[in-house]
Amino acid sequence: MTSAASVPPVDRAGLRQRIDKALAAFLSDRRRWMAAVDDVLLPVAEALEAFVLGGGKRLRPAFAYWGYRGAGGIDSDQVVTSLAALEFVQASALIHDDLIDSSDTRRGEPAVHRRFAERHRAAAWAGDPDAFGEAAAILLGDLSLVWSDELLHSGGLDPATVARARPVFDEMRTEVTVGQYLDIVAQVSGDDSVERASKVARYKSAKYTVERPLLLGAALAGAAEPVRRAYSAYGLPLGEAFQLRDDILGVYGDPGQTGKPAGDDLREGKRTWLVATALRAADPAGRALLAGRLGDPNLDPELVDRLRGVIRDSGALARTEERIADLTETAVAALAGAELDAEAEQVLIDLAYVATRRTD
Repeated sequence: MTSAASVPPVDRAGLRQRIDKALAAFLSDRRRWMAAVDDVLLPVAEALEAFVLGGGKRLRPAFAYWGYRGAGGIDSDQVVTSLAALEFVQASALIHDDLIDSSDTRRGEPAVHRRFAERHRAAAWAGDPDAFGEAAAILLGDLSLVWSDELLHSGGLDPATVARARPVFDEMRTEVTVGQYLDIVAQVSGDDSVERASKVARYKSAKYTVERPLLLGAALAGAAEPVRRAYSAYGLPLGEAFQLRDDILGVYGDPGQTGKPAGDDLREGKRTWLVATALRAADPAGRALLAGRLGDPNLDPELVDRLRGVIRDSGALARTEERIADLTETAVAALAGAELDAEAEQVLIDLAYVATRRTD
C-alpha cells in the first residue's frame, strides 16, 4: 500500500493527456459550430476553451476511469472521451459558483462573469457591464452542463452502455445543484452548525467529486453490487476529506497556488466545517470576532490574519486536519476485500492521498 508520504503522480495510462485531447477535440468542434451560427459567439467558445483547458486536476474523470477499470472495464479511447464529460459538469459548477460568490478570479485568471463584464466595457456597449457579465456567466455555465450531456453521448460508447450509466450521471448533477442551494441558504440564514456544514459539503462537492464518478465508471463496466458498495464506502468519506482540504485552502491557501485571493472563504461567509468547528470551540472574544466579520467582503489582510488566528487558536484547524486523515484512511480501508482489478485499486489508493494532500 502506498503511504501518504510517498504518493507518486497519478497519471497511469497517460490519462490526463487523453482527457485533455478529448476535451480539446470536442471544444474545437463546438467552436466551428458556433462560428457557423455567428461570429459574435466566438468569445463564448474562446472563454470555455480557456476555462476548461486552462487548468483543473481532472480528478473526477480519473475517479470515474479507475472505477471503471477497477470493476473489470477494458480501456478504450471511447471510455476516456465519454468520462471527460465530467469536466463540463465541473466547469458549470465553478462558473456558477464564482458568480454566486462574486469571486473576482479563478485559477489566477478573471472569473467568467468578470471576463465578460470587461468585454462589455472594452466595447463601450450600452447598459450595465456587470449585469452583462453575470448574464453571460449564467449562460456559459448552462452551456457547459448541456455539453456534458453531448460529450457523454457522443464519446463512442454503445448507447445501451451509456443508458446504464445515465441514472448515476443525472443524480450527480442534481446533487451538486441542490448542494449549491444548501450552501447559499446556510450563508444567508447564518446556520453555522457542524451538521449543516457537513451536509453542504457532502452534496455540493463530496458526492460529485468522488462517489458519483466512481459509480458512473462502475455502471459503464456493469459492476456487481459489492463493487458499488465498496465504491460508496470509499467515495463518501474521501469526498468529504477532499472538501475539508478545500475549506482549509479557502482560508489558509497560498494565492499563488490556489489562484484565489487569500482568505476568500472568509469574505464570502462560507459556513464550512472548519468555520463551524471554530465557532463552537473559540473563546467568547474570538467567537464574537469571527461571527461578526465572517462574510464581510471588505476584510483587509490584517483582519483576515486575525480571523485565521481565531480559527487556529480554537483548535479547529488541527481538528480538521485530523478529520481529513481519519476520513482518508477510512476510505482506503473500504477498498480491501472488494476484489477490484489490482492496478486500479492501487491507483485509487494513490488518488485518495493526492486528493486530500493538495495545495491548490
